[in-house]
Amino acid sequence: MEKIPMTPKGHSALESELKQLKSVERPAIIRAIAEAREHGDLSENAEYHSAREKQSFIEGRIKELEGVLARADVIDPAKLSGPIKFGARVTLVDEDTDEEKTWQIVGEHEANIENGLLNIKSPIARALIGKEEGDSVEVRTPGGERSYEVLKIDYS
Repeated sequence: MEKIPMTPKGHSALESELKQLKSVERPAIIRAIAEAREHGDLSENAEYHSAREKQSFIEGRIKELEGVLARADVIDPAKLSGPIKFGARVTLVDEDTDEEKTWQIVGEHEANIENGLLNIKSPIARALIGKEEGDSVEVRTPGGERSYEVLKIDYS
């Protein structure tokens, strides 16, 4: 079974979501289904069908999270240093636009590009692995070729 790399923060967030689903969402949907059953004919009961659909989603998400957490390989970036690797917070400058961007390279289950969390399997992250401050990186993205210079690597 393949291990899933994850930061301690990402692991904690998934554990919190799992706890919320099991202790709050699951009991609430069970109550909603019981309530909808009391309304009579289930074949035409939209509330019942909606609640069952939501229950199916919740149970699927619980199974997914349990599987991910069971295979999690938690890597603490604060214990790392050197060239870019998993967990690094990397500041880059786009060599064409001079725009600076900072991303942290994280596992796919915690990635969120809007929050600066870059999936380790993304083209940019794969191109950055092994690079050092001052290196230039060519990345082929869906939007075309991009050139970045690595300004700073931080593992804190």
